[in-house]
Amino acid sequence: MVTAAPTGTERRTLRKLMAAGLVGSSLEWYDFFIYATAAALVFPKLFFPEASPIVGLLLSFSTFWAGFVARPIGGLVFGHIGDKFGRKPALVICLALMASATFLIGLLPTSSSIGVFAPILLVLLRFAQGIAVGGQWGGVVLLLTESARANRRGFAGTFGQAGVPIGVILGNVAFIVASTTMSAQAFASWGWRIPFLASALLFPLVLFIQMKVEDSPVYREIAARRAADPSAVAQAPLKEALRTHRKAILFGAGLMFASNAVFYVSIAGVLSYATTELGLSRQSVLVISLLSSLVSVPVILLSGRLSDSYGRKPLIFAGALGLTLWAFPYFWLIDTKSLGLLFVSVTVAGIASSLVYGPIAAYLSELFEPHVRYSGASLAYQLASILVSGGTPFIMTALLGATGTSFSVSVFLALMGVVTLFSAWKLPETHHASEAPAEAKTD
Repeated sequence: MVTAAPTGTERRTLRKLMAAGLVGSSLEWYDFFIYATAAALVFPKLFFPEASPIVGLLLSFSTFWAGFVARPIGGLVFGHIGDKFGRKPALVICLALMASATFLIGLLPTSSSIGVFAPILLVLLRFAQGIAVGGQWGGVVLLLTESARANRRGFAGTFGQAGVPIGVILGNVAFIVASTTMSAQAFASWGWRIPFLASALLFPLVLFIQMKVEDSPVYREIAARRAADPSAVAQAPLKEALRTHRKAILFGAGLMFASNAVFYVSIAGVLSYATTELGLSRQSVLVISLLSSLVSVPVILLSGRLSDSYGRKPLIFAGALGLTLWAFPYFWLIDTKSLGLLFVSVTVAGIASSLVYGPIAAYLSELFEPHVRYSGASLAYQLASILVSGGTPFIMTALLGATGTSFSVSVFLALMGVVTLFSAWKLPETHHASEAPAEAKTD
């Protein structure tokens, strides 16, 4: 069957949506990730001043984890909203919530001003960030993939995925500029707030999406079917997703284990480890993280495009195998204390991670039927966040403290790679499938 070429209007609509998705995802992840940098560099002294350095860092990373505990809640709540009322309304609410929570963190008094209430408020705002990003991912990637033709879904979805490394780049630039244009005392006192207050830039984008972007054609079809016959579409999409797609949810989460683990080791764990244990400068490590993320952006876009031609699973298998094999060289190079070898280490890991991450948007969406897709895909994606992502910096710090060697962290990363390989093996290929591959369901 020959697919007709997209019309000029279709191309313009998709390009506008891709641009909005990329910008929105980048700013959303920027807001989420600057917390990781602050948790590694400034929050221990500002919010846990009475704790020892290692305990303060663990407490700081535990507040970082709170955002990931909240992400499945956001996925559940906004998955239901997205399947019931539309992808766009769910996304707009999430973007507004993220901008508000991040801006308020920039205004938050520290423990020296309000005592124990400071870390409590910090955790609450971090929790709100987690709920927002938990719901946002499904909205962005479904608007992109459901608005693209079947042979372009993989590439279209990467414009949501590429927001992750771009968010890291923006966050690192913000902290580099803030920390290098003022004294260390000024940065610790008020300069760290500037990257958080910059989240106000999200609000104009929220208005643009609300006024200028249509919901996806797939959802508009679901809405039309529901209007014609309410019984034809699930009235409780989350419940149905959990009942009929358990396999896709569980193994879909497993697909993310390797990529998420090495990513959060690289952007948060290594930042703390390299500056406190290895004695490397903060600015140098931030610049390396920035440059590595620059490499990841085109790899994510390329992997999504290749997945449209060769399938989602081959790219994910290749990336997961690379991460498994690289787990030990990763820390061997970092432990040399060479900035050049540190760059090689995190960049190679970032490339392998991007091969997994690029096709994930299309792959997870294709594993679920349209009327439960937001709920199912969001739950799979965010389940990985609570099981792996948020805890990884904490686990790395605890392993280093307990064993005194990075070898234990390498073992952890290799195990995460094995989980991703096994999960990809258990799930069906989808890139030539229709809207809902029956093999992804659980009877």
